[in-house]
Amino acid sequence: MSDAPPPDETLALLGDEYARAILIATRSEPMTADALAEALDAAPSTVYDRIDDLTGAGFLSETTRADDRGNHYAEYRARLDRLGLELTDEGFELAVSHRDRDEPAARLHALWSDLR
Repeated sequence: MSDAPPPDETLALLGDEYARAILIATRSEPMTADALAEALDAAPSTVYDRIDDLTGAGFLSETTRADDRGNHYAEYRARLDRLGLELTDEGFELAVSHRDRDEPAARLHALWSDLR
């Protein structure tokens, strides 16, 4: 488990249907913002806003990729694996577990793609 954002902010963020849908869609494979907008039938601006919020909370990671023509684009992958909410005498506490199993491999792949 790792440090979690403030409970109020986290619960508000995860209360948003698009934020949850982005996390679900990017859990098994990275996706671009355009692909997410199309898959979720959402406005690109909505998707970018949620991506910013999820990335800021540490629930989504961004990797820059290069295609065969040298164009660069961002792909997003869910980092959130588990979220625990506990009621204490002082209020609520969150415990967050992240999935960073492929992160080093993804970074190495992106670096190698950029070098080509």
